[in-house]
Amino acid sequence: MIELKNITKRFGAVTANKGINITINDKSIHAIVGENGAGKSTIMKILYGFYTADEGEIFVDGERRVIRNPHDAIALGIGMVHQHFMLVPPMTVLENIILGAETTQAGRIDFKQAEAKVQKLLDDFGFKLDLHKAVESLSVGQQQRVEVVKALYRGARILILDEPTAVLTPPEVEEFFRILRSMREQGKTIIIITHKLSEVLSLSDNITVMRDGQVVGNLVTANTNAAEIARLMVGREVLLRVEKPPAQPKNDVLVVNHLRLFPDSEPISFTVHAGEIVGIAGVEGNGQTELIEVLAGLKKSEAGNFMVNGTICAALTARQIKELGVAHIPEDRHRRGLLLDFDLTDNSILGTHYRSPAASVMGLLNNVAAIAKSKRLIHDFDVRPANEALTARTLSGGNQQKLIIGREFDIAPKLLLVSQPTRGVDIGAIEFIHRKLVELRDAGAAILLVSAELEEVLSLSDRVLVMYQGRVVGEVDPTKVSQEEIGLMMTGGKEH
Repeated sequence: MIELKNITKRFGAVTANKGINITINDKSIHAIVGENGAGKSTIMKILYGFYTADEGEIFVDGERRVIRNPHDAIALGIGMVHQHFMLVPPMTVLENIILGAETTQAGRIDFKQAEAKVQKLLDDFGFKLDLHKAVESLSVGQQQRVEVVKALYRGARILILDEPTAVLTPPEVEEFFRILRSMREQGKTIIIITHKLSEVLSLSDNITVMRDGQVVGNLVTANTNAAEIARLMVGREVLLRVEKPPAQPKNDVLVVNHLRLFPDSEPISFTVHAGEIVGIAGVEGNGQTELIEVLAGLKKSEAGNFMVNGTICAALTARQIKELGVAHIPEDRHRRGLLLDFDLTDNSILGTHYRSPAASVMGLLNNVAAIAKSKRLIHDFDVRPANEALTARTLSGGNQQKLIIGREFDIAPKLLLVSQPTRGVDIGAIEFIHRKLVELRDAGAAILLVSAELEEVLSLSDRVLVMYQGRVVGEVDPTKVSQEEIGLMMTGGKEH
C-alpha cells in the first residue's frame, strides 16, 4: 500500500532521516520501532505531510504521490493520531470528531446526519463513546478513541499512531489492541510508532527498526523476538529483564500511619526499609499520584501521618522533607521535574541550588561549580547531547529523564520516591535506569516505586503493594503472584 523510497530529511546541520526505505503492506499492522531520536516520528510526519522530504519519493497504491501537507495526506486516506492529542476539551465528542469536516444543510451544520455517520463507525469497529459528553470529562483512553474515530470519519484507510499506549492503563491497552485488530480485519492499514517490544510482538505483522535516522532492519514479526529487535534498536545486546540480587532490608526509613489521601477513602499504612524497593501497582487514578505527592510534601493528606527516619513529616514543607534525605522523581517531568527553557546547568541544581557546590556567593550562584556539577551528571548518566548549555526542552524525553534521575541520585538519598521512571523512554535508557535504581537500593536507600507498567513493578520490586480507590488492598510477593491475580486486585476484585 505504501512505499517510502530513499527519504532523507535534514533540519539544519542535523540529518533526521537518511535514505529511508520502508514498504507497508495493505491490511496489516506495521510497527516502526527505535530509540528516542531514531527518526521514527519524523518519517511518519513526512508521510502525513507535516514535513516535506529533502530527497526521495512516496508511493501510495503503487502511484508516486506528492504530499505537501496533511490535506494531501487525508485526501489519500492517510490519518494520524499524535502522542499529544489535538482535541478541544470543552466541546463534545461529536463536535470534536466532525470539526473541520462538517456537513451542512441550508448553511447550518447537519448534526443529525453527522451523528448517524459517526455512530455507524462506532458500531462497525466496536468503540464505546458517549457522543454528547464533553471531551474534558473523558479518560485519556477514551480521548484517544475520539482521535481514532476522527481520522476514520475523514475516510482514513491508513492510520498512523504515534506512541499510542504511552498514556494508557493495562486494561485500556488490551481494549485498544482489540479495536486495532478489528480495524485490520475490516481492511484498514495501521502503522504504529512505539518502543514497547512486548506490544510490537503481540500486535504487529511486520516491523521496521530504525537507529540514528536510518533503517537497520525490516522484520516479519512471526520470525523474530524481543532480543533481536532490541539489539537492532540499540546496536548492542540489551538486558531485557532486571537482574538483581535478593534485597537485604534493614531499618525502617519510611513509616506511613493511617494516611488518608481522599476525604472518603480508607486510611493506608505501610513501611519501606533501607535496602529494598517497594512497588505500588494499580490502575492510574487510584491514589498513587496523590500518595507520592503527599510524601514529597507537594500536597497535604486528609488525615494521618508519615515519618522519615523517625521524623514526623505531615506538617513539613517539600524543602524540609528533602533535607531529611528524600529525593523525588516525578511522574510528569515537564510540570514537576524541569524548567524546560532553562539550560541543563540550571536544571541540574534545581531544588539544591541553595546547597554546596552551587550555593550563592555574595548573593550570586556559583556558576563555575554548577557547570562542573552538570557536566559530571551529564557524563555519569549519559545525557545526550552532552552540552550543559542546551535548554532542557531540546532533549528527548529519555534524556530529560536521565538528567532528573542524575540530579536526584546526586543527593545520595535515604528515601527515593520515584513515579513512572521509564514513561516515554526507549529500551536502552530503560535498561540504564533500572540498573541505577538497583544500584541505589544495594547502596542502602529505601525506594518507593510507582509505575503504570506492571511488568516493571514486578521485575524491580522486592515487595508490591496494590492500590485501589485510594487504599492498599494487599501486599504480594512479585516472584510468586500471577499477572491475573494482581490484575484482579488492581480492579477491586480481590484483596490480600
